[in-house]
Amino acid sequence: MENDFAYDIAAQAIRVTLMVSAPMLIGALLIGILVSIFQAVTQINEQTMSFIPKILVIVGALVIFSPWMIDTLTTFTRELILEIPNLVANK
Repeated sequence: MENDFAYDIAAQAIRVTLMVSAPMLIGALLIGILVSIFQAVTQINEQTMSFIPKILVIVGALVIFSPWMIDTLTTFTRELILEIPNLVANK
């Protein structure tokens, strides 16, 4: 019983982590691909050309998705705290 509970919590934590980080990672991936294609076409190999747009996209994703991210993390934390009495009662 205790192992199943721990596995469920770990699986939920990984799922929430992936969900919360997905907007920034996907945005950085898409911008990285676009900048790489642009650099290949123009043969400009400037390192800051790929770094700065990724930072801007990540900051933009944080600004846009932060309410959803906070709500997701708060919901997960609330559910985790509400499960504590069930864990103690099952022991």
